[in-house]
Amino acid sequence: MLDIRLLREQPDLVRVRLAGRDSSLAASVDAVLAIDGRRRAAETQFQVLQSERKRLSKEIGPKRAKGEDTAELEARSKALGEEIGQHDADAARLDAEQRALLLGIPNLPHEGCPPGRDAADNPEVRAWGEKPRFDFTPKSHVEIGATLRLFDFERAAKVAGSAFVCYTGAGARLERALINFLLDLHTREHGYTEVSPPLLVNSDALVGTTQLPKFEEQQYRCKDDDLYLVPTAEVPVTNLHREEILPLAQLPVRYAAYTPCFRREAGSAGLGTRGLIRMHQFDKVELVKICAPDHSMAELESLTADAEKVLQTLGLPYRVIELCTGDLGFGSTKTYDIEVWAPGQDAFLEVSSCSNFGDYQARRMNLRFKNAEGKNRFCHTLNGSGTALARLYVALLENGQQADGSVRLPEALGPYFGSLNLCPA
Repeated sequence: MLDIRLLREQPDLVRVRLAGRDSSLAASVDAVLAIDGRRRAAETQFQVLQSERKRLSKEIGPKRAKGEDTAELEARSKALGEEIGQHDADAARLDAEQRALLLGIPNLPHEGCPPGRDAADNPEVRAWGEKPRFDFTPKSHVEIGATLRLFDFERAAKVAGSAFVCYTGAGARLERALINFLLDLHTREHGYTEVSPPLLVNSDALVGTTQLPKFEEQQYRCKDDDLYLVPTAEVPVTNLHREEILPLAQLPVRYAAYTPCFRREAGSAGLGTRGLIRMHQFDKVELVKICAPDHSMAELESLTADAEKVLQTLGLPYRVIELCTGDLGFGSTKTYDIEVWAPGQDAFLEVSSCSNFGDYQARRMNLRFKNAEGKNRFCHTLNGSGTALARLYVALLENGQQADGSVRLPEALGPYFGSLNLCPA
């Protein structure tokens, strides 16, 4: 959530930065400031009338003690009480309306973000690895999985519907191996603390990390409770410190968490038609950081490097792109996407999105730290996939496929999977 003081003091700057996302967003600044003016006026009038009522109360007491008539003063005090109640209610209503508007305004793009309208304008930052060359036509992971009996879409659809999968046999073991490999890499080599959070979160948690109210239609909600299935581990993990004031010495906080993720993906074209690439449920190891503001951009670079290390260790070619202003996620101020090469798709697939949210999420969660001067300041939060397993799984199968139908796995997975080969039965 944006700082209301920034909108008051530098509205033109906010309009310009928001226009980098979408030119229509500038009008939202005017709407917020209009309500803010009315809310502050109501609060001021509330305080003025309350002060007047207190003055009357002090006047009534001595007059009563002297036996003087106070009926007129008491009537005036009663009328003031009614006016005070109305202004208090107006202020509360306007405050709620202002908060709702602020929750609907996306974060400001960082001043260094490349300008652009959509994904076509995202520049490539770097690339790593060589795309494999085959002396045969490479197959898609769907074909490979069917031959090796790694997963079953049809039976999963019987119990849950389309866009779900059931990993089977060596396929299930490979998924488990990947989870353990990723958690070990990030905790043992990159210094993250592993956490295993709840898979259900309340609406406050989703508001805190921007999934609500903006993306309500993408959430799986429990009918009888204020609980939702997690769309990503970012939600429960970042909210672990909601409403807290962290000591400066505790920063940066670095967490790694594995969870399944659940998303309706409402309106997504092609959902359920491309195998594992777009699913309602998928596994992911998430990386979350909480830090002081002056370190957050450096932490974003190291976060991205940690996610890249996954692909480097597995020998998978990839590229890093920076999202332009028009393609940034709702709460992000700066984002790098990491895309792995999938030869069976003849395309790069996003396996990680590493974002710095500045203090945008922290304001929604009231997550602060005490700085060196002893003052409470909002933290900066970051997260990135380290990585999403479904598309990593796709890349492993498609890059490692052999002419005889088998798949050669990277050596790094040997200790976790127990073998470096997936072979037809």
